[in-house]
Amino acid sequence: MHTPTGHTPTPQYDYRHRGADIYDESFRIIRAEADLSRFPNDVERIVVRMCHAAGDPSIADDIAFTPGVAAAGRAALAAGAPILCDSTMVATGIIRSRLPRDNQVICLLNEPGLADLAASRGTTKTAVAVDLWAERDMLDGAVVAIGNAPTALFHLLEVLHTTTARPAAVYGIPVGFVGAAESKQALVDSPLRVEHLVVQGRRGGSAMTVAAVNATASDSER
Repeated sequence: MHTPTGHTPTPQYDYRHRGADIYDESFRIIRAEADLSRFPNDVERIVVRMCHAAGDPSIADDIAFTPGVAAAGRAALAAGAPILCDSTMVATGIIRSRLPRDNQVICLLNEPGLADLAASRGTTKTAVAVDLWAERDMLDGAVVAIGNAPTALFHLLEVLHTTTARPAAVYGIPVGFVGAAESKQALVDSPLRVEHLVVQGRRGGSAMTVAAVNATASDSER
């Protein structure tokens, strides 16, 4: 190849070009490296997607779940249930085209007056948003996706103790150093017996939470 004087040749890298091949190889690696033996097939699909989102097959070791969480979440979405999100990052990442009933994806953090209400109550905006879910009768049968705020997960459990409303499934995967591990453990230990999936410990976040929801809604068998 002729290279004009003074120009560096364009480097040629050896990498996969087709998106489908990249996905297939990624999921093959995850299944080879992660211990997935304890998961039912429908939960396994969610876990693989979460490992992919995190770039870390060891995520599978830290997942706690109820065996019916995937089926409950999928049935709720098929029935038209909304997805209640604790952050705009989670809400934005959910792929609308995969939702079976054009389900509402709801995040209330931009509600007028929410910040003032949170300040007056001495809590976070995400915790007040949970109150609004309850006040607006959104919780019963919903899929709840919490990927950022431990206060949202803690307060969700508090609210559920005061009402008969029950979400169909809770993906409780907040990330952080203060309250994240504890809020997830509180969900696992709760006597409410809500269908749930968590990543125990500090790890979590929007990407893994979105991956869990998208995998629940997807028809893909990956």
